[in-house]
Amino acid sequence: MERIGAVLHQQLVCYRLQLRVLSTSLFDGLLAVFFPLMFATAALLVYRIKGDPEAMQYAGLGAAIMGMWTCQGVIASSLLTRERWAGTLELLVAAPTPLSRVLVPITMALSTIGLYCVVATILWERWVFGLRLEIASWPLFVLSVLMAALTLALFGFFLSVTAVRYRTSWSLGAALEYPGWLLCGFLVPVELLPDWIHPLSWSIPTTWAMAAVRESANGGSPWADLARCAAIGLAYAVLASYLGRRLVDSARRNATLALT
Repeated sequence: MERIGAVLHQQLVCYRLQLRVLSTSLFDGLLAVFFPLMFATAALLVYRIKGDPEAMQYAGLGAAIMGMWTCQGVIASSLLTRERWAGTLELLVAAPTPLSRVLVPITMALSTIGLYCVVATILWERWVFGLRLEIASWPLFVLSVLMAALTLALFGFFLSVTAVRYRTSWSLGAALEYPGWLLCGFLVPVELLPDWIHPLSWSIPTTWAMAAVRESANGGSPWADLARCAAIGLAYAVLASYLGRRLVDSARRNATLALT
């Protein structure tokens, strides 16, 4: 029990510190406040041309979750690169705390910023566009949004580990942003994409989280989508933990940790 308590304490402290850093960062603040509202505005202006309330409901829900994807993808992919620039990557690797237990609270903090994006976007849609999202079950809707935040944090953990050898990893995260809008079904149904892309969409937990959000809003049952979302997110966490250990071991053997 003492070990579990120590781990939880470390996770909480790291989460609080990183959330404070992200909240006071000029770049991350603009990313969390300005970008999601700009993207939501562009999407709703396009969908409003048709004058279809169902289409506006579809776009409104997708735009709300879209900002969460933006916060996670762009920043998480460059987490370790940022630590290298700050000169703290070697200290993180040399610390007795496993690297995965350092990265997960950071991506959780990013998802918390993403939750703010969801609330801000919903309010923006209502105040600027007069769009009142019809939510059949608010408890299930909130649960689906929280599941999206949790699994996106685990997916961000995977991105942060796999992109560390890429010297400009932030650009890799930016390159994944717009394809993710299509693959996750934020603005276009996944069923309309080519058949060969469907497995790629299904391999992203956010696709199932977005489906659960829409099911809960429309009065359906989101449980099957939530179960798939949780399973895929957990798989990414296990894979990222394994890759993180291999990365650290390889860097120690080959003295390649301080790549610049």
